[in-house]
Amino acid sequence: MRLKIMPLKKSFSVHRVPLILFLCQVMSALEVPLDLVQPPTITRQSPKDYIIDPRENIEIQCEAKGKPPPSFSWTRNGTHFDIDKDPLVKMLPNSGTLVISITIEGKAESYEGVYQCTARNERGAAISNNIVIRPSRSPLWTKEKLEQITILKGQSLVLPCRPPLGLPPPIIFWMDNSFQRLPQSERVSQGLNGDLYFSNVLPEDTREDYVCYARFNHTQTIQQKQPISVKVHSTKSYIERPPKLLTPEGRTSHKEELRENVLSLECIAEGLPTPSINWTKEDGELPINRTSYTNFRKTLNINHVSEADSGKYKCTARNPLGFVEHTISVTVKAAPYWITAPKNLVLSPGEDGTLICRANGNPKPKISWLTNGVPIEMAPDDPSRKIDGDTILFSDVQESSSAVYQCNASNEYGYLLANAFVNVLAEPPRILTEANLHYQVITDRPAMLDCAFFGSPIPTIKWFKGTKGSVLQENTYIFHDNGTLEIPVAQKDSAGTYTCVVRNKLGMAKNDVHLEIKEPTRIIKHPEYKVVQRGGKVSFECKVKHDPTLIATLTWLKDNGELPNDGRFSIDNDHLVIMNISDEDDATYTCVANTSLDIVSASAVLRVVDRPNPPFDLELTSLLERSVQLSWIPGDENNSPITDFIIEYEDSLHEPGIWHHHSDVPGTQTTAELKLSPYVKYSFRVIAVNSIGRSLPSEVSEYYMTKAAEPEENPTAVEGIGSEPDNLVITWQPLKGFDSNGPGLQYKVSWRQKDGDDEWTSVVVANVSKYIVSGTPTFVPYLVKVQALNDVGFAPEPVIIIGHSGEDLPMVAPSNVHVNVVNSTLAEVHWEPVPPKSIRGHLKGYRIYYWKVKNSSKRNKRHVEKKILTFNGNKTHGMLPGLEPFSHYMLNVRVVNGKGEGPASVDQVFNTPEGVPSAPLFLKIVNPTLDSLTLEWDPPSHPNGILTAYTLKFQPINSTHELGPLVDIKIPANMTSLILRNLSYSTRYKFYFYAQTSAGSGSQITEEAVTTVDEAGVHPPAVGADKGKEEWRKEIVNGSRSFFGLKGLLPGTSYKVRVGAEGDSGFVSSEDVFETGPAMASRQVDIATQGWFIGLMCAVALLILILLIVCFIRRNKGGKYPVKEKEDAHADPEIQPMKEDDGTFGEYSDAEDHKPSKKGSRTPSDRTVKKEDSDDSLVDYGEGVNGQFNEDGSFIGQYSGKKEKEPAEGNESSEAPSPVNAMNSFV
Repeated sequence: MRLKIMPLKKSFSVHRVPLILFLCQVMSALEVPLDLVQPPTITRQSPKDYIIDPRENIEIQCEAKGKPPPSFSWTRNGTHFDIDKDPLVKMLPNSGTLVISITIEGKAESYEGVYQCTARNERGAAISNNIVIRPSRSPLWTKEKLEQITILKGQSLVLPCRPPLGLPPPIIFWMDNSFQRLPQSERVSQGLNGDLYFSNVLPEDTREDYVCYARFNHTQTIQQKQPISVKVHSTKSYIERPPKLLTPEGRTSHKEELRENVLSLECIAEGLPTPSINWTKEDGELPINRTSYTNFRKTLNINHVSEADSGKYKCTARNPLGFVEHTISVTVKAAPYWITAPKNLVLSPGEDGTLICRANGNPKPKISWLTNGVPIEMAPDDPSRKIDGDTILFSDVQESSSAVYQCNASNEYGYLLANAFVNVLAEPPRILTEANLHYQVITDRPAMLDCAFFGSPIPTIKWFKGTKGSVLQENTYIFHDNGTLEIPVAQKDSAGTYTCVVRNKLGMAKNDVHLEIKEPTRIIKHPEYKVVQRGGKVSFECKVKHDPTLIATLTWLKDNGELPNDGRFSIDNDHLVIMNISDEDDATYTCVANTSLDIVSASAVLRVVDRPNPPFDLELTSLLERSVQLSWIPGDENNSPITDFIIEYEDSLHEPGIWHHHSDVPGTQTTAELKLSPYVKYSFRVIAVNSIGRSLPSEVSEYYMTKAAEPEENPTAVEGIGSEPDNLVITWQPLKGFDSNGPGLQYKVSWRQKDGDDEWTSVVVANVSKYIVSGTPTFVPYLVKVQALNDVGFAPEPVIIIGHSGEDLPMVAPSNVHVNVVNSTLAEVHWEPVPPKSIRGHLKGYRIYYWKVKNSSKRNKRHVEKKILTFNGNKTHGMLPGLEPFSHYMLNVRVVNGKGEGPASVDQVFNTPEGVPSAPLFLKIVNPTLDSLTLEWDPPSHPNGILTAYTLKFQPINSTHELGPLVDIKIPANMTSLILRNLSYSTRYKFYFYAQTSAGSGSQITEEAVTTVDEAGVHPPAVGADKGKEEWRKEIVNGSRSFFGLKGLLPGTSYKVRVGAEGDSGFVSSEDVFETGPAMASRQVDIATQGWFIGLMCAVALLILILLIVCFIRRNKGGKYPVKEKEDAHADPEIQPMKEDDGTFGEYSDAEDHKPSKKGSRTPSDRTVKKEDSDDSLVDYGEGVNGQFNEDGSFIGQYSGKKEKEPAEGNESSEAPSPVNAMNSFV
């Protein structure tokens, strides 16, 4: 879409084109083509009253057309004007226009007169209006000596202008010698005659240069009257008076005005006070749309007056002392005006016709006829015409009947002259419109299809649509006399080819026109109203949709004019963007979209807002001792109404440079009554507030100092608190300087004992905030008051407060302290309160010190840090929570005041009962065999009493992860290990283990282990074995490993194993003794030697090999196989598969196996499981199996499980099947 900048008035002119074209077609319907014979027609002429500039050449226009071309002649003052005899006059070629050259020689006055032009050819003569030539005149004022006008204040005055008579009349205005217009008002104004009227004069009207100027627009000259001097004398008193008319005089007057002119009626009155003017019409209303007032309602104007506006108009001048009226009778006359002007007649031989000439006026105009410029009475007779007043009737006309007729309608106010010819022709039809025209029309708009034609006699016309269409009828279409076909509302189906056919008795003609229907241009997104702060940015959007076959132009306007040539304005596609907005951008913005066929527009208002401008002209009035009135003038509100004014003040005497808030007033208020304080040097400023924000502060007002007075307020926050046992410190919040109300601010401090009969003791101190009274008894209540005073007097009597002299430490300890033990962790302490007098201060509360002396179970004394609990207020008991069970405690109680603690009470001893123990320190399972497991543990770290027994519960877990029956075993409290025998081989067991006191069972610890026939074990990093007296065999093991497999051992042999670790802290080792299992039974040998068994084992070995190969392939690919999935799904740790290289157990692993398990417990290298935490046996798993096989195939490894709160019963699953179990099932 093409964008450009153009004024709105130019854009909207497109709307008027169809109407203008249509009117032109109607007016030219009877015009004869210029290639046919026709009488002359005047086409241009100068105005009737032609005022010329005497300094320029005179040009009198007269143009005409006709066939053959007409010749021209002129008359001057009714006689023939022979232009050939005057060398200064010439006629333009092919024209009747006269040019009189007077710039070099000659005078314009010599050519004044009445001129008339005649255009003539063989068919008749047409004449112009009578053109009156007059040169313009701008004469000077006559010389006159003007005396100074002296007048008293309040009197009326008229300064006459009396301009010289000019042609045309001049425009009058009053100015001073500096060419500045004199101000006019309801009191001072200029009349229609140019005089300057003063309803009453004031001293400021005194001046020496009242100058009346006359401007003659035709010659562009200004003439000046001599200055008038006016001196107004002031008087102490003057008398007010009712109104009196200065013009017009009397009570009635008469006014005549011509129709269509502007009726101006004037009433100017004097009086004191200045009168106001009101207008009415008797027996009627003033026309609303045509009435206006000027000159401060002293002049009534009615535009386009008609005879209906005749009547009586009354003006009323009124002031508080009375009124005066004047009635003006208005008569509206009328120069002749057309009702029916004669029109050209084109007739064929033998036809009839009529010329009608009807006009009206006031008085009624006289109608007269001329033919070819000669009065019709003097013209040759024509048997085909008959005159009947304002009508000429023609019958059976012939070619000789052709002529030009003139109709003249005249009265005393003017005349009308019209030419109309009668042209007798015999001409077949012809179509004047261009052939095959293409029309484009917007949907739902009227379509005007032209078919201008001519013929004599006048042809008939018919319209058709399409090649085989029928005649179009008037119920859908409108047929105009000039041949135009109008489609009132064009639709899509209106498109096509239309044919017009014209006929008369001499022939026929036709023409095709083509109509296209286009979609209208629409604005689908209008620009929206915007409110933007000054300096901001705004974007208006205007989206247009138009017919795709048309080119649309989008234009942006500002207040119906072009956009400023400013870089801040930019147009980007459908957007108008304005940057850095200023006040001048506040306007209506219009987007205009137009095509060659239509135009649409949409507007939006941009309102530029900002914080208000600061108020100004601050003024202080009504200056009183304790109040003042502040007034101001608001600044520009910048399109956002002012909502509030904030008044601030500065006290330059006490706090110079600091502004304080005084009050807020509504935004509609511009004055405020301000309450003031004594002895303050005030200055004020005002801040305006609107929805955008606050304005800058106004300029500061003048200073105003208020008189001093006694203080109105006393100090606040008065307190009496002793800092030592023998003093009383009196403190207060001093008054601010603003509140001092006068010079010499001091304070009168008074005090006495509350419960005594002493008189008040007083002292006057300077402007401080503290006074110390010494030598007071300890903690005695005092009455205290502080009163402000200055050089003028005292403040009102102050409020009395109660204070106390200084505190001392309490003297007495609480008595009758005893303890009630509630349970093993809670005790309640009771005591008797101390006497109030012994507290010697404000009671803050009681404080209990308690500490644990010894542990009743271990009987070893040790000192612990004392604990403290404070009970606020006058309490007599308190609870001690968080005690340790089965412990020996001591406590004492002390009273606390503001000074500190008093003496302690006698120590009280109490014991807490037994509680349930904590979980055993650890539980580990060692020496697993085919049918037994050894359990080892340490007692609880917090037995909380005397252990009575241990409880062990365990249950088997089968290959489907179901839990077997639960076995419950009681173990004496003095045991720390237990061997469980007669267990199922290669079976996993889950153990639950906890301690008991007389108070109950403690927290449990859980573990899991497996009986096995394979070798397995978990050992420290360095391993050695001892058999009898043989030398130690040593193996160096990587410190990161937690197990090591011993090979080559003999069945049924005892071995000693020592594991040592060496680090920064030295060498640490531990030993253990174990015995290898017996050799395989002969039953097993016999089976092994059987052929079927060997074949089975080979098959099993082959399957295992295939399985291992598949596992390694899947492992390398990062996948998981079902065994692994089960292991991952189980909450307990996995048992590791056996590696082929060293007989130890390896790991199942994939990409996720290197992440530590979040759910599995960790087992340390010594297989100890603690309550607090546990470590992994293998790096990548939460738990694991470390094992090895003896020479006889027995399993000697250990397994650790995770802790659980309660034993699980039933068929609950805890872990995926172990690869060890899978291998044992083949044995």
